[in-house]
Amino acid sequence: MNNTKGVIIGVDPHKMSVTIEVVDTHERLLGSGRFDTNNAGYAAMQRYVRQWPDRTWAVEGANGTGRPLAQRLVAAGEQVVDVPAKLAARVRLFDTGHNRKTDALDAHSIAAVAVRTSGLRVVAQDAELEALRMLTDRRDELAHQRVQTVNRLQRLLSELLPGQRKRDLSAAQAKTMLATVRPRDIAGKTRRRDGGPGDR
Repeated sequence: MNNTKGVIIGVDPHKMSVTIEVVDTHERLLGSGRFDTNNAGYAAMQRYVRQWPDRTWAVEGANGTGRPLAQRLVAAGEQVVDVPAKLAARVRLFDTGHNRKTDALDAHSIAAVAVRTSGLRVVAQDAELEALRMLTDRRDELAHQRVQTVNRLQRLLSELLPGQRKRDLSAAQAKTMLATVRPRDIAGKTRRRDGGPGDR
């Protein structure tokens, strides 16, 4: 028997939703549900589980797909354990005789692992790691936006200045190139305005 107490909430996390199954320490089903991962869905899930004040959350992949939810729960003062995907798959195969996945079966298997397994990793809040993850995500978003902007500028410049496409284009280079263009037709003027500062 493991060191969890009260009820176990097995969590099958996905990017847009989570499926939960609530069991007691004898694996008797007490409740279940599917919730969105947005703020409204998270609040609804928290309201639903209030009826079991003595609870432990068992999240599959708390360092992977389940990390955002696991960290959010820990920050809210919840007890959370990490269930490795391989253990959940083994329990699902043992209990059902097959390894076919559904969200409900996954949530049940995750909860069963938490009931049956001792020594599961207890998830702790890692503020520095979470801040680093947020900064990395922001860097990736900015890099993606830069690529989109450069591609857009390349397209506009190829229309305004045929044959002068540059492989590595900086904002300063694009501005210099645009300054040499004085289109007279409305389409050209619109392209120039979209590509950079217009005539003052």
